[in-house]
Amino acid sequence: MDEKSFKEKMKEQIYIQANSEMHLYMHDASEQARKITMEMNSIFHTKEELQELFSELTGKIVDKSFGLFPPFYTDYGKNITIGNNVFINSGCCFQDQGGIEIGNNVLIGQQVVLATLNHDLNPSKRANMLPAAIKIGNDVWIGAHATILSGVTIGDGAVVAAGAVVTKNVEANTVVAGVPAKVIKKIEV
Repeated sequence: MDEKSFKEKMKEQIYIQANSEMHLYMHDASEQARKITMEMNSIFHTKEELQELFSELTGKIVDKSFGLFPPFYTDYGKNITIGNNVFINSGCCFQDQGGIEIGNNVLIGQQVVLATLNHDLNPSKRANMLPAAIKIGNDVWIGAHATILSGVTIGDGAVVAAGAVVTKNVEANTVVAGVPAKVIKKIEV
């Protein structure tokens, strides 16, 4: 299996059997991601050096407006797409095999988790997984310690409050909070 065919299958939300070719590919690919994130997280790097490392991690050149405060964690990296003027604060954890798309002008607070994989609920099949992409629109602010679950889309201009657990799509220009997250406010634009 190669990166291109893996990403295509992830986009199709193919059910991943434990110890299958796809599952084994995920484990092998995670070694490269861990190598790059260890470099990012272990010593001081300038903004430009972090941009280079993040570009290597994702396989895509990030804009000069991109900002990151390490540490940062991901278990694949190659299925993250970042827009312009994105800032990721320290301690974030992106499980990106299922795909993470982040728009322009996005602020991501400390220790945010983006999780694109679900495990099977049946205990005898628990190691099997189902991927679904997370899409974050433009001008979004995600507060510290928020968790966004697989398959969720965050609309343009939305705010996810600190500590929220987002299990469903968030409409544009709304504020969501709580566990599970619910709309608490409309944003006047």
